[in-house]
Amino acid sequence: MRPLLLNTLLCLAAVSMPAAELHVGPARDYGTIRAALAAARAGDAIIVHRGVYREGNLVVDKSVSLVGLDHPRLDGGATDEVLTITASQVSVRGFDIAHGGSGSLNDFAGIKVANAHHVTLEHNRIFDCSFGIHFSKSRAGVIRDNEIHGAPGRNESNGNGIHAWSCERLEITGNRVSGHRDGIYLEFTTDSAIARNRVTGNLRYGLHFMFSHRNVYRENSFLRNGAGVAVMYSHEVQMEANHFSRSWGSAAYGLLLKDLSDSRIVGNTFECNSTAVSMQNSNRMRFERNLFRENGWALQVQSSCDDNVFSGNNFIGNSFDLTTNGQLELNRFDGNYWDKAEAYDLNRDGIGDLSYRPVSLFAMLVERIPSALLLLRSPLVHFLDRAERMIPSLTPDHLIDAKPAMRPHSL
Repeated sequence: MRPLLLNTLLCLAAVSMPAAELHVGPARDYGTIRAALAAARAGDAIIVHRGVYREGNLVVDKSVSLVGLDHPRLDGGATDEVLTITASQVSVRGFDIAHGGSGSLNDFAGIKVANAHHVTLEHNRIFDCSFGIHFSKSRAGVIRDNEIHGAPGRNESNGNGIHAWSCERLEITGNRVSGHRDGIYLEFTTDSAIARNRVTGNLRYGLHFMFSHRNVYRENSFLRNGAGVAVMYSHEVQMEANHFSRSWGSAAYGLLLKDLSDSRIVGNTFECNSTAVSMQNSNRMRFERNLFRENGWALQVQSSCDDNVFSGNNFIGNSFDLTTNGQLELNRFDGNYWDKAEAYDLNRDGIGDLSYRPVSLFAMLVERIPSALLLLRSPLVHFLDRAERMIPSLTPDHLIDAKPAMRPHSL
């Protein structure tokens, strides 16, 4: 009985002990972060003062808070993962994390979180690391207001800025990501919120996710990324009020949808992309109140897509508004504004009195013979399209917008 009573008293004493602050820096309690981590108990806060700390790979295996004052730098020396978190209920705030290692067999990261929950990373600056922030097998994590920049000189070894694998209920908000392979990469990551991130100048995709269901993407900006944004093998996704801009190239898209279903694309802006949206094997999608402006192709919808609805969108200044490799009979266009439509409105109800066919003969020709694009500004193209609209023969018979808007919608 006495050992049991003693153990109980010791546990109660440990619980009642207040959290401590352990200060790290010159003339502080601890000279190294590693020593403070070894001395810390669960619930303690480790306060790291200004300076450069070259301590190799630091492993956080206790539920503590790491707080940087005046952005102390954790330097990996280009050989190690800088910070590895294996405990739950950890927060890391206010650090510069630099010069992480890289390798073909290991995903070295500035901060890696593995098999943990309720980890918060915020207001950190991470640069020259292969992967910036890497989560795996974790849940309820927060990645907020960090700056993450890849190393310009080692493009081939750059991983992803924010990488999440097999996670759930993540919050990824307010981050700035550039110079990585993919800015944000999610795989098997569900029920998460990705909002107000600015993702620019990444080598491949600004955002890339696969097998990641029921996520919400809101008010993000994807600018000048190599191949744009790719969304694959997912369902029940919401993309609202995002900006997709300046993804140029033969294999670049504002947004590439492949095997996506039961999702909503609402209130987004697609501007100055080679192709604003390309859809393959995507079904039961709703595109509402989006702006397609000054893109090469606004929509490329493959014949493998069906039961999709496009309503209340604005198509302004695109070289081609819509193209397809089939008839698109199972998709519906309703109430969109098309700046190329030559419509009239006798009863002044704001709806064109004639249906509009958004696929031009020349768009179909370029779909089959890409080199025909050289004739884009030729007067012959205008005459061909005018003749096709008067007597349709090659463009899809049932691909029409029966109620085209006379004026752009207020989005």
